[in-house]
Amino acid sequence: MHKCSDTRAIRVVHFERKPYGAYFSIERVFDAVRRCLPAHLEVERRPCRFRSRGLFRRLLNLAEAPFHRGDINHITGDVHYLALALPKRGTILTIHDCVGLRFVTGFKLLTTLWLWYRLPANRVAAITAISEFTRDEVLRSTRCRPEIIRVIYDPLPPGFSPCARTFDQDRPVLLQVGTGEHNKNIVRVAEALRGIRCHLNVIGRLTERQRRALDGNRISYREQAGLTGEEIIQRYRDSDMVIVASTYEGFGMPVIEANAMGRPVVASNACSLPEVAGRAACLVDPWDCESIRRGVLRVISHADYRNRLVERGFENVKRFEPARIAAQYAALYQEVLSRR
Repeated sequence: MHKCSDTRAIRVVHFERKPYGAYFSIERVFDAVRRCLPAHLEVERRPCRFRSRGLFRRLLNLAEAPFHRGDINHITGDVHYLALALPKRGTILTIHDCVGLRFVTGFKLLTTLWLWYRLPANRVAAITAISEFTRDEVLRSTRCRPEIIRVIYDPLPPGFSPCARTFDQDRPVLLQVGTGEHNKNIVRVAEALRGIRCHLNVIGRLTERQRRALDGNRISYREQAGLTGEEIIQRYRDSDMVIVASTYEGFGMPVIEANAMGRPVVASNACSLPEVAGRAACLVDPWDCESIRRGVLRVISHADYRNRLVERGFENVKRFEPARIAAQYAALYQEVLSRR
């Protein structure tokens, strides 16, 4: 790739977790960023050799990190502890959420708090959070200096673009992306959909508890795990609406993916989702099955409202264009480099 003659090439290393299973949301985010970064930034992906499980494997990842450092070291998420082995002045940490602190107690809470959040956050030159909600959580959890943390939203991944579909009002297909037991709220969604003539497509592996809830409420559904990026996009094409009734999200990527595809969204009014959705989703109370139910029925029953959501979605997604997000990262890299 041609380099600008008046700009020194800057070596940026994206430190990543070891890919595994169906967990690839972070990788998709930074694939989109890398496609749009300016040419003078030479970006190298550096996935960890070992999956981040257990002390020994994490120590091995930690020991390797210094041998691959660049002018800028960007820990893209989920392996925060690598900051302990990299030079503070040239390292950036992206924190996607603080969900790891929500469902643990005792010793595990303390070790997660200190090794995953507080120590890494105070060992970097800058932190990026993917929403204002996440920024506030990071500030409360890490006690880092507010001036080192800024919000840079996740970009829309490639391949999501408007795709016309005639809404099936008689038996709409609802898309549920993700099955996390602690936050995706599928049990309440199942109860909310009881008696509504629809089909639920689920991306991810359901737990037995979630399957029992869907079966017990007589919901027609299909679960699919291990899909490729193109297969996921096809599930959006095949859907009439997308439901994101999560009790916790650091961002809420399915909202903007649905916006970009031209699908109406029913989303939770909790955490980051109102911030990300703006006016481009029907917001519901994720703790109240009746609220979820009313939102779904409103989208199904009212074509004018549904169409307004779609039009607002096309406008909303402009905030998350990859070129705009990549420009913010490029400016941050330059800023951190200038302070070294």
